[in-house]
Amino acid sequence: MRRLIKIGVLFLVVVLLLITSCNTKKIDSIGKTSITKWQKDKVAAISLTFDDGTINQFTVARPIMNKLDFPGTFYIITGKVNGSAKGKFIGRPYSEIIKESAQVKTDATNFFERASAIGFIGDGEAIDYHSNSGALFESGKLDEAYDLIDQGYEKIRNMEINIPDEVVFHDNKVVDTTTWEDFKDYTREGHEIASHTVTHPRLAVLDDVNMLYELEQSKADIQKFLGEEYTFSAECPYGTEDERVMEYAYNIYPSLRNRMPEPYLKELNRGSDIDPRSLNKEYVQWQRGALTNTSMEAMKSWVEKSIDRDNIWLVLVFHGVDNIGWEPKTGDELEEYFSYIKEKEKQLWVATFADVSKYMKERMNAVISSKINDDLIEVNISSHLNVKIYNVPLTVKTYVPGSWQSIKIDYKSANKNSTILKPLQDELGNYVLYDVLPYGDNILLSDSNSARDN
Repeated sequence: MRRLIKIGVLFLVVVLLLITSCNTKKIDSIGKTSITKWQKDKVAAISLTFDDGTINQFTVARPIMNKLDFPGTFYIITGKVNGSAKGKFIGRPYSEIIKESAQVKTDATNFFERASAIGFIGDGEAIDYHSNSGALFESGKLDEAYDLIDQGYEKIRNMEINIPDEVVFHDNKVVDTTTWEDFKDYTREGHEIASHTVTHPRLAVLDDVNMLYELEQSKADIQKFLGEEYTFSAECPYGTEDERVMEYAYNIYPSLRNRMPEPYLKELNRGSDIDPRSLNKEYVQWQRGALTNTSMEAMKSWVEKSIDRDNIWLVLVFHGVDNIGWEPKTGDELEEYFSYIKEKEKQLWVATFADVSKYMKERMNAVISSKINDDLIEVNISSHLNVKIYNVPLTVKTYVPGSWQSIKIDYKSANKNSTILKPLQDELGNYVLYDVLPYGDNILLSDSNSARDN
């Protein structure tokens, strides 16, 4: 009996110690403030991105996304849109390049010039020579790339390749009739319209002046017709990660889907077979490309893996829709898939590529502090980033006393009205989530039922 009593007493002591420890933790956490990893304290982020700007992306996929209240990022080939600057070759006359190709073999000294020009000398097959030689070049098969360009110029000299009056370089499908006014309407719906260059070339095999034209002119037209806000992100065609291209592109666009060299971010491109859950970086950008034969089961598994951890940004890449564009998915498949994502919206932050990029950088560069002053909690947040560009609200989490059942949030600096929030709860105690911009602001939290607020 005594032994049972002793065991009972020990059990009660342990329970009391656990309760005391728990209460101590809750008291110690009051005022503790942090920026949540994802907006609204979601578990993971997802961006729905589309390449090439083909018509069914806007007439089929976009309405599905609008119905579900999902924003998308559409990387468009600006040279296809009426009113934009068209593709062109900047350099010597074609006749000089063609004549020289008969006498001098292609090598490292002339490859970029010839690969830049060939797509504008002839259409169809000539463009294929540009693209295929670019693929060889990027895979390190330089001699094969040079030989292929020589073959193309030989066909041009022998008039085996059609040379039309006007060559636009890209596949300018007649059905792709989207206008700049249409794109402006889509931005009003919350979608991001961003650059995919002027003509969709293999940038890695363009010489400097022609590469810069593709990158800068596309940005200039987007800025002219849509505004500066939509010049933040870009996707260089074919998912290139060529070092020379990346160096130029990052001087023009703050964010590239191709690659983002941030110390807090690990990137897994579409070809990677690494499980993102095995990586411990603060953030992991995991790109997955849905092809025509990609099963719905595989696509759904990408979402499931993303919510297994709290650091994964799933970037979905789509091209064709309903038989228009490369590797098309059907509208029915997209509706099923996007509806599946919607079912998990409590865990997922679905946002444009630009907004997720900005949020991560804002969070990693923000300075936040808090202090308890009588019956107030004061939170300060600041950042050195350009507030005209980095303007995505950050979600802040602050722990409050358990007696506060209704919390008033006052923004001292920002032009924003006070809000009243109900507390949430986790193992550390009661807390509130609220959004702020990292401009340099003071936020005051108080019990809305206290005498001070009555």
